[in-house]
This record gives sequence, structure tokens and C-alpha cells, in this order.
Amino acid sequence: MTLAVTAGHLAADATAVTAAETQGFLSPTGVEIAFLLVGLVTFGAAIVTVTTRQLVHAALWLVVALGGLAVEYLLLTAEFIAWVQVLIYVGSVVVLLLFGLMLTKAPIGRSPDADSGNRWAALTVAVAAAGALVWVVVDAFRTTWIDLDGPAAGSTAVTGASLFQNWVLPFEALSVLLLAALVGAIVLSRKAKADATPAADEKEGAR
Repeated sequence: MTLAVTAGHLAADATAVTAAETQGFLSPTGVEIAFLLVGLVTFGAAIVTVTTRQLVHAALWLVVALGGLAVEYLLLTAEFIAWVQVLIYVGSVVVLLLFGLMLTKAPIGRSPDADSGNRWAALTVAVAAAGALVWVVVDAFRTTWIDLDGPAAGSTAVTGASLFQNWVLPFEALSVLLLAALVGAIVLSRKAKADATPAADEKEGAR
């Protein structure tokens, strides 16, 4: 009887260990709680990004928001997309924004003219865009189910094929847009420098 009970306990322990290994680092409930907490932090960082009047702080809060999205991808077991988020957005787009701020000689402190006064219009557009995006995604994937027991569908080969076959045009359009933003920052900085030079010459002449 004792041997049977001991064998039963060992079998239960082995089943628990196997279940823990299958679930991963966190239980399904733990993943949901972590996903919710990280989502709240990401949402708060996004709100601060668009409401702060310090441009450099806005760029740094944008890093927090984009990093939070990367963590959300990790919690969804989309590791490749998470690292793409870190490398492309956090490592490239934010650096491009900081270069744009430096080239245009943006003020480091608070900028009273950073707020155009169109907050309600911007909020309306943001809510409408978010609603349209949610509706499109839900409508597109309403009947799509992921087989968790099947082969991995988010491998590098599958993602690369989808990106460079179905999404190559938006990808290239975004690249051109970022390049245009960088060129525009350079043009604005050179124009500001050219406008400052005659004023300096007039001061020297007055002396």
C-alpha cells in the first residue's frame, strides 16, 4: 500500500513538472496578468509621448512605448517580431527622430509652442483611427484560428516571405517617408543657419 501511494505521488509530481515545462515560464493566467500590466505601462507612455511639451522627453517616452510593444510580442511567443520591433523601431526610428531633433536644433526644455491647441481634433482623429484599425483587424481575422499544437507559423522564413511578397510596397513607402523626414530636417537646419548669418553680420556692422 505504501509503495502504491509513493508511486502515485511520484507520478503526480512528474505530471506537474511536465505541465510546468509545457506552460513555460509563466502560467496562462500569469501571462495574461503580465500582458495587461505591460499594456497599461505602454498605454501610459504613449499618452505622455503625445502630451508632453518637451520634445526630447517625448522621444524617450516613445522608446518606452515601443519597448512595451516588444515585450507584448514576447508574451505572445512572437520572438522574431519582438526583436524586429527592438531593432527597427527602438534602434532605428527613435535614433532617426533624435537626429531630426538635433539637426533642427529643437529646444531641450519645455516648448510652449509645442501645443497647437487642436487637442480635441487630434483626439477625435486618434479615436476614429483606433476604431477603424480594430474593426479591420477583427473583421479580417474573425474566423482565423491558430493551431498551437501544429508547426510554428511565425518562423523567419514564413515572416520574410510574407513581408517581401505581400507587404513590400508599404515597407518601401515607409523607407521613403523616413528618408524624406531626414532630408527635411537637414533642409530646415540649413535654412535656420542661413537666416541667422545675416543677423549676425548686421550686429557686427553695427558695432
